[in-house]
Amino acid sequence: MSEIIIGVDLGGTRIRVAQLNHKLDILTRQETLTLAGEGLDSTIARIKQQIWAALPTDGTRVTGIGISSPGPLNPVTGVIVSPPNLPGWHNVPLGDILHTEFGIPVYVGNDANVAALAETIRGAARGYRHVVFITISTGIGGGIIVDGKLLQGKEGLAAEAGQIIIVTGERVSTLEKEAAGPALARQARARIEAGESSTIYAMVGGDLDRIDGAIVGREAQNGDALALDIVRYGGQMVGLGIASLLHLFNPEIIVLGGGVSQLGDLLFEPLRKAMETYTIDEAYWRNLRIVPAELGENVSIFGAGALVVTRGGVDDVAEVAARIGAADR
Repeated sequence: MSEIIIGVDLGGTRIRVAQLNHKLDILTRQETLTLAGEGLDSTIARIKQQIWAALPTDGTRVTGIGISSPGPLNPVTGVIVSPPNLPGWHNVPLGDILHTEFGIPVYVGNDANVAALAETIRGAARGYRHVVFITISTGIGGGIIVDGKLLQGKEGLAAEAGQIIIVTGERVSTLEKEAAGPALARQARARIEAGESSTIYAMVGGDLDRIDGAIVGREAQNGDALALDIVRYGGQMVGLGIASLLHLFNPEIIVLGGGVSQLGDLLFEPLRKAMETYTIDEAYWRNLRIVPAELGENVSIFGAGALVVTRGGVDDVAEVAARIGAADR
């Protein structure tokens, strides 16, 4: 009898559900709007509806349901603690709710953690055992693989790379507050309001509230001096954060995902310079690879599937990759 996995990407905007085979190839996929503002019960009903629609009707066995969810959450208990983009969600036992509904093993994981699993099993970090994954978008998240195992911590709250403390001037801040997309937009608004010139002003028709990280990034790519300076600052901050991670975890490879990471060398060059400047010895970065993520917008779907084939991140990633035939992709 053939077997499949159900992968669920629970996001603040969309709920995406897919069938995957045990090589983590996507077979079918559908999605609906999360509409989180309608409340907890309504959102859970939509999740159930999408999973029911994805279940096979031909006798194919479903070995597990994997959920990629915003954190914080507890992957052991399957409880969603308090995701900022899902209002009204607090200590929601999503794993138990879905297990009761479907009678199938359910694995719940933080979206950045499961992305790290996916990139290690069949993405940019395949073949590596010591991996740091960082996603830079509207927030900054992280996932860490230590000697082939997903680092989760006592209650699944580990690897929050975006919350690394950064001191700038007299302010105690965080990596996320200095370098994520909204931070870049905030800096651009403040500097334009202070009188600096930028093509960003014309791009938003003078309405500074329309500035977002994507606009800052695009104008940096177009050569705008103010946007370039802001992106370089963001890259420097990420480089400082990575220096801390190198000292703590000594990874073989850093994988960068998310929209801001797509700025390429505009971000990577100041990042690498700061990282190399502030590590205590070049041994930390001499043979280190820093690469963009490979799995694109499907990373959360692949990651949800990876939760199932690793039994919630417990199994060794190299053994899993070899078993499913993904090691040499």
